[in-house]
Amino acid sequence: MKKIVQVYFVLFAFIASAQTGIIKGLVIDKQSESPLVGATIELLNVEQTNGVITDIDGYFTLEKVPLGRQSIRISFIGFESITIPNIVVTSGKEAVINVALTESFDQLDEIIITSETNKAQAINKLTSVSARQFGLEEVTRFSGGRSDVGRLAANFAGVSAPDDSRNDIVVRGNSPVGLLWRLEGVPIPSPNHYSTSGTTGGPVSALNPNMLKNSDFITSAFPSEYGNAIGGVFDLGFRKGNLDEYEYTGQVGVFTGVEAMAEGPLGKNKGSFLVAGRYSLVGLLGVGAGGTSATPNYYDVSFNIDSGKGSLGSFSLFGIIGASDIEFLGDDIDEDDLFAAEDENTFVDSGFGVVGLKHQINLGKNSFLRTILAGSYAVNDFVADRFIDKDTSQERVIRYTEADNTETRYTFSTLFNTKLSNKATLRTGVLLENFQLESLERDRLEQPDNDGDGDPDLFTFTDIDEGLSIVQPYIQGQFRLTQNLTLNAGLHGQYSTLNEQFVIEPRAGLSFKAGQNHRISLGYGLHHQPISLPLLFLNEEVNGELVQTNLDLDFVRSSHYVLGYDVRLGKSWRGKVEVYYQDIDKAAIEPFSSSYSSLTEGADFGFQNDRVSLVNEGTGFNQGIELTLEKFFSDGYYGLLTTSVFESKYEGRDGIERNTPFNNGYVFNLLAGKEFQMGKSKKDVLFFDTKLTLSGGRYFTPVNLEASQQAGFEVLREDLAFSEQNDDYFRLDVKLGYKINSKSKKRSHQFYLDLQNVTNNENIFVRRYNRLTNQVDQVDQIGFFPDFGYRFQF
Repeated sequence: MKKIVQVYFVLFAFIASAQTGIIKGLVIDKQSESPLVGATIELLNVEQTNGVITDIDGYFTLEKVPLGRQSIRISFIGFESITIPNIVVTSGKEAVINVALTESFDQLDEIIITSETNKAQAINKLTSVSARQFGLEEVTRFSGGRSDVGRLAANFAGVSAPDDSRNDIVVRGNSPVGLLWRLEGVPIPSPNHYSTSGTTGGPVSALNPNMLKNSDFITSAFPSEYGNAIGGVFDLGFRKGNLDEYEYTGQVGVFTGVEAMAEGPLGKNKGSFLVAGRYSLVGLLGVGAGGTSATPNYYDVSFNIDSGKGSLGSFSLFGIIGASDIEFLGDDIDEDDLFAAEDENTFVDSGFGVVGLKHQINLGKNSFLRTILAGSYAVNDFVADRFIDKDTSQERVIRYTEADNTETRYTFSTLFNTKLSNKATLRTGVLLENFQLESLERDRLEQPDNDGDGDPDLFTFTDIDEGLSIVQPYIQGQFRLTQNLTLNAGLHGQYSTLNEQFVIEPRAGLSFKAGQNHRISLGYGLHHQPISLPLLFLNEEVNGELVQTNLDLDFVRSSHYVLGYDVRLGKSWRGKVEVYYQDIDKAAIEPFSSSYSSLTEGADFGFQNDRVSLVNEGTGFNQGIELTLEKFFSDGYYGLLTTSVFESKYEGRDGIERNTPFNNGYVFNLLAGKEFQMGKSKKDVLFFDTKLTLSGGRYFTPVNLEASQQAGFEVLREDLAFSEQNDDYFRLDVKLGYKINSKSKKRSHQFYLDLQNVTNNENIFVRRYNRLTNQVDQVDQIGFFPDFGYRFQF
């Protein structure tokens, strides 16, 4: 009987231990990024005290943590303590939290300030305004997001993305071309499947959110280390794998595909590995999705291999490799297909990849040197064969369009960061990018029949194999002038070997904390960006020869001015208001009177290929006000309301002030979610999420129907450029799911059903000339679409 009782207690203890989880992580000094040894981590809101301290490398492991959402407090003598709420603890995966503490201003021997983490502020300590951090939970939690980082950003104030077919990010009225993507500190090409040369978005993201650590999204007045962008910055980072245990994830979803992920310790110096692969589910099933009947095939592999800390510092190897293809066959295409036509066979192949080696070494207690070598590529191959006299006895097929673009980029980045004191931090570095471009683009659209064969000539718009380099040095500092007043200031430089232009850009941000609950911020930044490469290398026929007449164009220049106010409205509530103005000049326009400007490019898969001999005399501006009201997750629910009212205008050579295609006028988002603990032990979770989006429609240029009918292709009323606006965009998404934590094993399951556009609202995609019907047809975006997913962690 005694043995039976002993076995019973052993089994009970095993089951009880399995019904708990683990929180682990790293605690560092925010200014120097050096580990804090002996920092205290306490689990809050539990009956029994549970706490640990960090080891010699700044790591901690908090065991026997109850399942569900938990809060911890991190404190260290002489530093401001911090509370991190809503850490999701499951039985299938250990929760990893990395924390940066700020040294107390007056060097006191005790902790004087306690605050909660604020996602309204960036991870980058030198950012003052217009920034927000985000993490894995947000990317996967919000309904309608398709686990896509780009679509997540559309929920933030100042961002507009009323397009179900692409994840282009319009920041404060700027073209998506103005966005900078960074991964682990280096710029990368558009990280999307089916992306095209010069664009920054695409139909399906190649970024696996399960790989990401908390990252930054910045919408204006960027710190000095960011350059070659005028619209926004996505500064992403990969998390490390589990340092102590091997963990695995299996997942399936309509858009994310079929996925497998593994992670665990590597070596004896607290190294780790993390690797994940995904393949298109719709490709495996052979069905269409996302607004087309054609079957999209795509895959991506991501990895982050960290050596841990050795005598020579730490090394990590990171990367993404992805590819995608799709065939649009005219006989199988519907007339309302978003991407194809019934009288064409179109074949699309694209690829994206980045591989980098990062090294970081501490130089004393308060300084470090970080160096990155990376290579990346972006490939796009597009072929369109058109049927002439289709479905008649004279039917024939001709090659109508072909594009073969390859961009290879080699990047070197080095950054030195030093903490001069608890009141001053200095950061300086340089970024060098070398681009190798191969491009062949030929098209018959709008071309004459000079060879007399009865078809428009196949004109060569680009045929290049060239290279260029961009060098970006910078220096910046943070100066804590008082306990509540902080100045971030610096300079960024930019030089291009193509146009041999060098510019210096001042950046500054001031943050004033008025008491514990109020903060006022000011920001200014001067930013430059080259004209998009597909425009720079266009051919123009001059005296019978093909000449690249756009090569010498200067950078587009943009000045940002921002005023912000943050207020803490309660324990879990906060509000934020920002007012901004952006002045843009040196945009590329035509040398004669016309409505064209390079500021209108980037709204689609390609660029206009007949804009040559351009000059840097275009102007534009963006201005607006943004409001955010957020209820952080507490008491089982969260809420987020963001709204923006803005204006985006430009002028071409005709001197007429016009709307840009991105001037939606307003965007309104309302998100909310609720969790219910289920079961006797309250270890399982039933969750509901919803999202409502309402925005103004995009402006467009009307079709000249009579001219189009005569020409046989679409002719636009350029004298009325962007004078008409689509109807307002409306969409309601609802998501529900269930999380199951195992009673006895390290396992967890999650199921969800995401009902996108539940009202089946017919949002307009485009009004375009149909050469088969000789009419202007309206094509609507994706209607009601159910997405589903399942995740298994063990």
